[in-house]
Amino acid sequence: MSRKRKYSDEFRLKVVQEYLSGKNGGIYVIANKYKITHSELKHWVHKYELHGAEGLCKTSGTYDGEFKIYVVEYMNENHMSLTEATNYFCIPSRSTVRKWERIYYEEGRDGLLLERRGNSKMKKQHLSKPKKNINENEDLLAEVQRLRMENEYLKKLNALVLEREKTERKKK
Repeated sequence: MSRKRKYSDEFRLKVVQEYLSGKNGGIYVIANKYKITHSELKHWVHKYELHGAEGLCKTSGTYDGEFKIYVVEYMNENHMSLTEATNYFCIPSRSTVRKWERIYYEEGRDGLLLERRGNSKMKKQHLSKPKKNINENEDLLAEVQRLRMENEYLKKLNALVLEREKTERKKK
């Protein structure tokens, strides 16, 4: 999978303004000139049209759970694509919104309120709960197996004792 190159805010703004001026050709010509994909240029132009120059600025940071929920529910209510949502809310990456959407539909609203960054030990502890359940089930199955074996042993022992008593009665 190819890694996306990172471009400066000034470069993005320059390319978008050149495209919007209409002097140097269409989207494919300008994309080829600057060695970027036409879809990436379209994405930049759309962000610029919605939010101006600030829309092209990279915003990195954290988003709170309520904002994530709002974005996913707004997308759903207004039938927005990932691209439309990232442009509308000025989120730099479509994959970020895709991840929020997946978490929302798999875990519900509360899933987006959880902090998912941090130490991997915490994630391992979080994942160990189902394993504990599996271990409990295995322990219960093992106990049932032991009790069945004990029951069979006692039945056989009882049968042997009865057989011994019969043979002793016949000898007398």
